[in-house]
Amino acid sequence: MKKIATALSALVIALTSTTLSAQDKYPLRPVTLIVPQAPGGANDAIARVLAQKLSDQTGQSFVVENRVGAGGNVGTALASKAKPDGYTLLVTADSAQVINPALYAKTGFDPVKDFEPVAPLAKAGYVLVANPSFAGNTMAEFISLAKMQPGKYAIASAGNGTLNHLIAEMLQKAADIKLQHIPYKGAAAAATDVVSGQVPLSVQSMPSSIAFIKSGKLKVLGVVNEKRVAALPDAPTIGETVKGFGATPWYGMFAPTGTPKALTQYLQNEIGKALDDPDVRARLATLGCEPFKGTSDQLAVIVKDDLVRWAKIVKESGAQVD
Repeated sequence: MKKIATALSALVIALTSTTLSAQDKYPLRPVTLIVPQAPGGANDAIARVLAQKLSDQTGQSFVVENRVGAGGNVGTALASKAKPDGYTLLVTADSAQVINPALYAKTGFDPVKDFEPVAPLAKAGYVLVANPSFAGNTMAEFISLAKMQPGKYAIASAGNGTLNHLIAEMLQKAADIKLQHIPYKGAAAAATDVVSGQVPLSVQSMPSSIAFIKSGKLKVLGVVNEKRVAALPDAPTIGETVKGFGATPWYGMFAPTGTPKALTQYLQNEIGKALDDPDVRARLATLGCEPFKGTSDQLAVIVKDDLVRWAKIVKESGAQVD
């Protein structure tokens, strides 16, 4: 028994040493964080906050690279084919990872088989906003106007198949209204045109719209999330008017399948440290976001569960992307 115990102790020490050795040697060069959405949106903002903190913690640069297209499919597919060495990672929104497979016939990636979950990162507030000149000031008034003139009012999104687009489609079905969808190349471009009055409405993440909201250049008709968001405590949720409506988008980090467990564990630990940092939490709060601390195993369960949940929602909403 003593020999067995000694052997087991030696094995534990060897495994521990291997893990620490792998962590000590990583990262030796800059790490690329592929963001499959355009600059100015929630995912981009969250990625940049985390990239800066991870750079500070590890002493090596974490660089955000926006690779946009097809509602996030282009960048996600690119990340899935990267070398699994920990130097190319995906920071993505739930829309691309768990909703796109139900929206697109071909995404170019498998959300489960092609990725190793690293860790969840954050949750973001989403809002239905309007140009200040829009006649309605509440969800009830907006719905009444939309019902009186079906198809009259245009709603801008970050592009076909993006979360903004899908939420708008869900809202139309839930409220029994018809809007004219105007896709843009990114959330920032859509928000800018609502501010200028080119388009009256848009579903926007808090990071892409909060500055406009605070300055009075956009007005909030309703909060998309199930609960009111801390950054706008007086803004009612859409669900308070349209019963049963609500969604809280999440963001996470993934690595290509085959990435060593020691590296994903190291990254998970560093992300946990970053999300506990008061400065990071404060910066996320100013964006209308909150930390979403968890493990790779928890993220894997979220992905599998949400793939089923969103497939049902997409089917019921009738939303499709060619």
